Amino acid sequence: METIGTWWMWAGFAAFVVLAIAVDLLVMEKQGAHKVTIKEAALWSLLWFFLAFVFVGWLWWYLNGSQGREVANTVSMQFITGYLVEKSLSVDNIFVFLMLFTYFSIPAEFQKRALIIGIIGAIILRAILIVAGAWLLAQFHWLLYVFGAFLVVTGVKMWLAAGKDPDIEMNPVLKFLKKRINITTRFDGEQLSTTIDGIKYYTPLFVVLILIGTTDLIFAVDSIPAIFAITSDPFIVLTANIFAILGLRALYFLLADLADRFHLLAYGLALVLVFIGAKMLMIDFYKIPIGIALAVTATLIVSSMLVSVWSSRKKMDEPSLWEAQANDESNKRGS
Repeated sequence: METIGTWWMWAGFAAFVVLAIAVDLLVMEKQGAHKVTIKEAALWSLLWFFLAFVFVGWLWWYLNGSQGREVANTVSMQFITGYLVEKSLSVDNIFVFLMLFTYFSIPAEFQKRALIIGIIGAIILRAILIVAGAWLLAQFHWLLYVFGAFLVVTGVKMWLAAGKDPDIEMNPVLKFLKKRINITTRFDGEQLSTTIDGIKYYTPLFVVLILIGTTDLIFAVDSIPAIFAITSDPFIVLTANIFAILGLRALYFLLADLADRFHLLAYGLALVLVFIGAKMLMIDFYKIPIGIALAVTATLIVSSMLVSVWSSRKKMDEPSLWEAQANDESNKRGS
């Protein structure tokens, strides 16, 4: 596996991730269970965004001095493109989390704990899948075509499923849990289990954590092939993924109240997956320049968000059925 990452770069990044999670857990423990405000979420989101670009700035400086300007520019753009793709796909993740928290009526002050545990699990899971994926691609080049076709099919399925809420009751994992363990609708603080009349029951928070874990697995299988279409360097793939995941908790609380405003984002993400899948399928015939890939990805995502906001405002400006009927009655009385 060819990579620009040296042993000390891998070790340094691993230490950074451990420190970041430790700080997050320490802050969470100090604050206790509380509802995260928009201001707090915005500050944390900006911090993670800033750290990602500090990292790529340092990476460019290091590679420019050790391997030349061309390598530095290429690798930096690969990181930014991969980070943008992973960050965008994580927004779709956020909407699923919101749906789970709403369905199980998880209080806002308990959601932070579920998210941080889910993020730790996602980091471990993606690290394993990325190392395995990089090794497989190094051994079997033809897997690029499998990944490419998978992304195209996933993009088409995402497009067709956009705007439709999945039926959580029919989730096979939830069905399995209901058959195997005792589940209560009551909460016991942030505890994952509680005792009722001498019998152990698992709280809705435990069920949500399990469902978040399976959701992480599904999204990892979708998103990791996407970034391998941008670069096969496991160091860039891993760092872009982890930086996107580290800011996921703050981004959730920032966007939770705005989910309806970005209702068309799923269509944009579907097109991104189809584009990246096509890029991967053409890799041995025509390599789309990384600058063009970055521009197309950013355009699709930003456009879908802008159109979402515009259509939401237009819908809000339109009178509701009740208002329209009231206006008709008022006009009739006036005439």
